[in-house]
Amino acid sequence: MGVHERDSRGRGPESAPAGSGLTTGEVARRLGVAPTTVRTWDRRYGLGPDAHTGGRHRRWTPVDVARLERMCALTATGIPPAEAARTVLDEATQEPAPAARAASAAPATPTLPEAAGEAAGEEAPALRDEGVAPRPSVRARSRAGSGLRLGDVRQECKGIARAALRLDASALDELLETAIAEHGLVAAWTEVIMPTLQAVGRKWESSGERYVEVEHFLSWHVSGALRRAAPPTAADRPGATVVLACVPGENHTLPLEVLAAALAERGLPVRMFGGALPVESLVTAVRRTGPAAVALWAQSRTTASRPLAQHVAAMEWGVRGARRKPVVLTIGPGWSGRTVPGLPRPTGLAEAVAVLETVVSRQGAVSP
Repeated sequence: MGVHERDSRGRGPESAPAGSGLTTGEVARRLGVAPTTVRTWDRRYGLGPDAHTGGRHRRWTPVDVARLERMCALTATGIPPAEAARTVLDEATQEPAPAARAASAAPATPTLPEAAGEAAGEEAPALRDEGVAPRPSVRARSRAGSGLRLGDVRQECKGIARAALRLDASALDELLETAIAEHGLVAAWTEVIMPTLQAVGRKWESSGERYVEVEHFLSWHVSGALRRAAPPTAADRPGATVVLACVPGENHTLPLEVLAAALAERGLPVRMFGGALPVESLVTAVRRTGPAAVALWAQSRTTASRPLAQHVAAMEWGVRGARRKPVVLTIGPGWSGRTVPGLPRPTGLAEAVAVLETVVSRQGAVSP
C-alpha cells in the first residue's frame, strides 16, 4: 500500500539507497524553515521523502527537495499552505521538466542561484572582506522562487534569504545564530550575512518600493543575532578602548555592529556610538574615553569628511611629555577615493579587526 500511496502523490516507486540524500535538518537549513515545518508538510500534506533509512529516518533526494522548494516559493507569495501543497502534488504527477530530470540524476548536493554577481558597491550595507575565500559551490538557478541572485556563496545564504522573504522571524534567528556559531563572526558576516544583505539590497533597488520591509526585517534580525553572539563588553583598560561611530549624516550602523561584536569577541574594550554622531558629540566622546583608536564609518561619499577624520586624528590628551593621539581608521565604501593621508583604511572586516588589535596591543605595551 505504501508504494501505491506514493504513486498517487506523483512519486516513483524507487527508493534512494540507505545513507544517500539529505537529513531533515539539512533540508530545513537549506530551505530556511524550521525542521518542524518540514515534518508538518510531510505529515499533513504528503510532501515527505521517497526514501527512509533505518525505520523512520528520512533521507531527502534532490527531487524531494525540489518539491519543498516549490512549496516555499508558493507560500512566500501568500498562497495558503494547503493550496500550495495541492499545486505541488499536482505538478509532481505531470511529466517532469528537463531541469527536474537533471536534478533527479544529480548527486544530493545543495544548489545555489545562478551567479549574478558583483558586490553592490558603496550602496551595499556591508564591510567588504577579500581575505576569506568562499566555499566552492554549484552554479545553478534556484527553484525556490526567491528571485535573489546570490552568486557564488555559501549555501546558508539561500536559506536566510528565503526566511527573510517569508518574514519568518523564528527561522531567520535560528539560521543566523547557526551560521555565526558554525563559522565564527567574521566568516559568517563575510561569507553568509553580507552576500544575503547585498542580494536583498539589489532586489530592493531593482523593484521600486518592493522588498523594503524585507531589507529592514533582515537587518533588524542580523543586528539582534550579532548582539546575542557577542560576549559582554570588556572592562576598560587605560589607553586600550576603541571608539566606533558613524560620521554625521550616516545611519548605516550594521557594519559597525559586526565590528563591535568581533572586537568584543577578542576581549577588546569597545565604545559604540552608532549612527549619525554629531561632530561635537564625537569630539566629546573621544576626549572622555581617551581611546587607542577611533573607527569612523561612512557608507556614502557624501557623508565621508576628510576634515573631520583629520581633526579627530590630531586630538591629544594626557600629561605634558606623554601626550597621546588616537589612531583613526576610515572604514566603509564612502571613503573610497577620499583616502586621508596617514590614516589606515582597512578594506574588510578581518583587516579592520587585525589593525585594531595591533593598535590596542601597541598602546597597551606603552601604557604606564
